[in-house]
Amino acid sequence: EAEIEQRDAAIAAGFSELMAALSKARSEEGARMGAVIDEHIEEISSLTSKAAVLADMLPARRRERLTVQLEELLDGESAVAPERLAQELALIVAKGDVREELDRLVAHVGAVCDIIAEGGAVGRRLDFLCQELNREANTLCSKSSDLELTWIGLALKAAIERLREQVQNLE
Repeated sequence: EAEIEQRDAAIAAGFSELMAALSKARSEEGARMGAVIDEHIEEISSLTSKAAVLADMLPARRRERLTVQLEELLDGESAVAPERLAQELALIVAKGDVREELDRLVAHVGAVCDIIAEGGAVGRRLDFLCQELNREANTLCSKSSDLELTWIGLALKAAIERLREQVQNLE
């Protein structure tokens, strides 16, 4: 009888130690993952900022490029009214405007930070936000007619995928 009580006490003590070690290991792993996730979020934020600076310059660059192409095409003779050309140029610039996507990327990054700060079971919500971040990066790439902006969009997609890989390890 005493041997059974000693065995049960040893098992209970061993189980308690095991659970404490598991809890400590998970906490340490969570801290390491948190640091990695923070790096990915910072990279996404930085790339989004670079894209925003570039996007602000694009309308003027596009206008200049289209004006040169139009002059070459028409060989100096324009049968099209300047107002009509201005309208067409405005349409082309509007189709390539990525500021809405950039605004949503910034908002999604903010939401990711808020969810992480909130703590708890965040994995599924962060995974969903990664899908949204990826959707905006895809749209940014598809709307871009600028090579540099496309490269930034592709770098964003890669950073978002790295974030998503880490997020999928969370509960």
